Amino acid sequence: MDLIAAISTGSAATAIGIVRVSGEGCFDLCDKVFRALNGKAFSQQPARKMVYGDMLDAAGRVIDRGLAVRFPGPHSYTGEDSAEFHCHGSPVVLREVLEALFAAGARQAKAGEFTRRAFLNGQLDLTQAEAVIDLIDAETAAAARNAAAQLDGGLRRKLEPIQDALLEITSRFYAVVDYPDEDIEDIRPEQIGSALQSAEEQLRRLLATCRRGKVLKSGVRTAIVGRPNAGKSSLLNALAGYDRAIVTDIPGTTRDTVEESVVCGGTLLRLIDTAGIRETEDTVERIGVERSRAAMGSADLVLAVVDGSRPVTEEDMPFLLSAARCPRWILIWSKQDLTSADAFLDFPMPLSMEYHSPAAVVQLSSVTGAGLDNLEAAVAELFPTGSEGESGSLLTDQRQEEAAQRAADAVRRSADALACGLTPDAVLTDVEAALDALGELTGRTAKEEIVSRIFERFCVGK
Repeated sequence: MDLIAAISTGSAATAIGIVRVSGEGCFDLCDKVFRALNGKAFSQQPARKMVYGDMLDAAGRVIDRGLAVRFPGPHSYTGEDSAEFHCHGSPVVLREVLEALFAAGARQAKAGEFTRRAFLNGQLDLTQAEAVIDLIDAETAAAARNAAAQLDGGLRRKLEPIQDALLEITSRFYAVVDYPDEDIEDIRPEQIGSALQSAEEQLRRLLATCRRGKVLKSGVRTAIVGRPNAGKSSLLNALAGYDRAIVTDIPGTTRDTVEESVVCGGTLLRLIDTAGIRETEDTVERIGVERSRAAMGSADLVLAVVDGSRPVTEEDMPFLLSAARCPRWILIWSKQDLTSADAFLDFPMPLSMEYHSPAAVVQLSSVTGAGLDNLEAAVAELFPTGSEGESGSLLTDQRQEEAAQRAADAVRRSADALACGLTPDAVLTDVEAALDALGELTGRTAKEEIVSRIFERFCVGK
């Protein structure tokens, strides 16, 4: 493959910046750009050890003084000869080093091209490649741990036993068919049935991780709802840690939705502070109320805020009933600092199949911070991050879920065909379809279009 180069750190000025280069002839090219102070050519430096020296432009002038390291293939990120230059993090300096590499014969790397080469050279499977971008984008410690474990092959290790069992079925069958004169033991129907049952159970367990995986990766869309001046914006500000929304004593201050991402109970919440829900003749406020109702309908979690400093009235019921239609909601009694501790705990909710009981009832004060820890505990219970042993084995996006679902469905069809007494070749048609779906998940049989779409998500330099 040809030589590629790119800046691997961001565009902002930093203390240290990195430029990387990879491809055949990498080290000879770097000899033209880097002059080690120990007097040896870069191509003769020890592998995987930092060397101090000067970065040079095409005319041999010093651009910067810093560190360089070479990674001979196949023991490198891309699987081919690669190198990195660690410079001062001025965007101008980094660009000058990159231009020197271009002048020496490299070309600009495309988005995700280093990781794509790692995939094509067998250094990573497709789930590990996806984990790279998930690790870069992680917004919580749990998401980072899961991505790191998946990059280490956690999901692949879950899939390999399933693939091996299905391959054993198909290979044994075709061996008997193709070599009838050989003394090869035929695979019995009960063996096929047992293997299919085990494979389906494992795939179903894997599919059951989708919700947790998506929460880890994308967070929880959370609507903060309530009547005007109930303390919704104050709660948003308390969770965000700064004044994100305007807070006044005047009801109806929030006219539109205000969004902010926070970590609460170890879970990323995509908070939406909504306009107070009430009947109003104000055209702008009425639009805000409609958006509040829409946000509540599309949310994964609803935080229903009731002003705990005053008695509950019939005016509170419409929005509470709307919140109770959501499968996951938390009832929050706000302004605890302005009322006695247990003055508002006895609040009847209608019992009906149409409504859901709140997952938790939390008293808190956004001013003093009292009770926020109870809200965090309630969120953590609703959206558990899972055990350490599960890290890396969660399906985290729609592509993975769809491939695993197709594999599970194909295995189920195979088992049904076997139970109906169909011939082994008919049964194996769906077994092979399951293997194709699993191969698409890991990248063994993924189409170029799918692979390209995945690497389009990467930044240049990764």
